[in-house]
Amino acid sequence: MDTITLGNSGLKVSRLGIGTGTNGWNHESDQTRLGFETCVDLLRYAYDRGITFWDTADQYGSHEYLGEAFKSVDRSTVVISTKSNAVTAEGMRADLDRFRRELNTDHLDIVLLHCMTQADWPERHQGAMDVLDEAKEKGILKAHGVSCHDFGAFQTAAASDWVDVVLARINYAQKHMDATPEEVIRVMRQMHDSGKGIYGMKVVGAGSLTEDPQKSIRYVMDLDCVDALILGMISREQVDENVRIVESLERQTAGV
Repeated sequence: MDTITLGNSGLKVSRLGIGTGTNGWNHESDQTRLGFETCVDLLRYAYDRGITFWDTADQYGSHEYLGEAFKSVDRSTVVISTKSNAVTAEGMRADLDRFRRELNTDHLDIVLLHCMTQADWPERHQGAMDVLDEAKEKGILKAHGVSCHDFGAFQTAAASDWVDVVLARINYAQKHMDATPEEVIRVMRQMHDSGKGIYGMKVVGAGSLTEDPQKSIRYVMDLDCVDALILGMISREQVDENVRIVESLERQTAGV
């Protein structure tokens, strides 16, 4: 599978990433509900199929699953993106320490402020943002940014020099999105032009667009402002199907 660099972050990720937060809330998700060993096995299998971009979050309850997988997978070849709900400096410091313990790693690749729903999120989360800056300077963290569930918050992210990476909701049918695809794409192009790394979520509309997954995946992969995409997979069969689709589209793009 092709690897691509997330904006100006310097982080190289597989074009397809595996998400661990499908229907994720209250420290559990469809992936963790598979059971510990089954979920860990799925992560290892995805890695063997070339998926080296893993998306998680504190509220998904999946950190320790990734940490277990790293006992038999080369941590240095995987890019982790996780998310924190911390607002204060104290809360973010505690999260960064705990996240590293749970993930069985001495550093974090990407930490996002999770689920921004207000346009003034930089003022509300300044303490947490300052700690992420400190962590980046110390080499504990490589990039920081946001995931947004509001179009005003999304526009603020586009204008913020602090944001390195954005997790954006994007699909062709406007399912579980913050605005129309055209509006979201316009803002993503602003982000992309300023060097921000962008990876897409809700690519298959949180499961509502799975009747033709190739159409959904193609739509996002064809966007020149999206670097990578995350899909929440719950079986080896789904991993195989999505890898096949992505690799087929990559070959078509390359003219092979």
